[in-house]
Amino acid sequence: MSMKNISVIGAGTMGNGIAHVFAQFGYAVTLNDIRDDLIEKGMKTIGGNLDRQIKKGALTEADKAKILQGISRSTDLRAAVAKADLVVEAATENREVKMEIFRAVAAAAPPGAILASNTSSISITEIASVTGRANRVIGMHFMNPVPVMKLVEVIRGLSTDDQTTTEVLAVARSLDKTPVEVNDYPGFISNRVLLPMINEAVYCVIEGVATPESIDTVMKLGMNHPMGPLTLADFIGLDVCLAIMNVLHDGLGDPKY
Repeated sequence: MSMKNISVIGAGTMGNGIAHVFAQFGYAVTLNDIRDDLIEKGMKTIGGNLDRQIKKGALTEADKAKILQGISRSTDLRAAVAKADLVVEAATENREVKMEIFRAVAAAAPPGAILASNTSSISITEIASVTGRANRVIGMHFMNPVPVMKLVEVIRGLSTDDQTTTEVLAVARSLDKTPVEVNDYPGFISNRVLLPMINEAVYCVIEGVATPESIDTVMKLGMNHPMGPLTLADFIGLDVCLAIMNVLHDGLGDPKY
């Protein structure tokens, strides 16, 4: 299947980054959110990130204009996905919200379209169960900030077929990303490893082991992390960290989560 038209659902931090990258690599992108002001805020962020790429010499002003021109805007979900080859959902990390979106997208997107979620922890199999096309549902977990980070976790649900997986791996590579195929377990790889580490750092603060600054310094200088776990937690958002830890606890049933 030739991928040309990409619909991104959600214009927030992850969604605008995903739209940016697809448009940068020549795809026709439709950026959808529930309000015009949210889309405008996302587009402003894209513009700022493009300016940073220009300052680094990675892009020109002409490139920026072409990229921005390649992103259409829509607050109508059905219209936004009506001609999509690939839909990437990047809404808030809330199971009920994502299920509602996927029901609507499955009813409006072309029969052969791939429906992907940028979820960082929620089961792809569960999301796929409401679509009536579980074989064409997959996870595409981009890392933040999307224009900079190379990794994409490609998560196969129990019913995701080989063709869908192959196509999504190829699309990720076309964005100059490195895709890693992962099976559908709570937290996948990245957050199953990362969030317990962040949680332990929080416990170190609670128990008075050291100050937050000291804990972050140990992990930066001792473990060669680019930023400490507590700084990273703030960067991710404590609400998102909590949501992922709850998914890990509910899915794995271990009190360490």
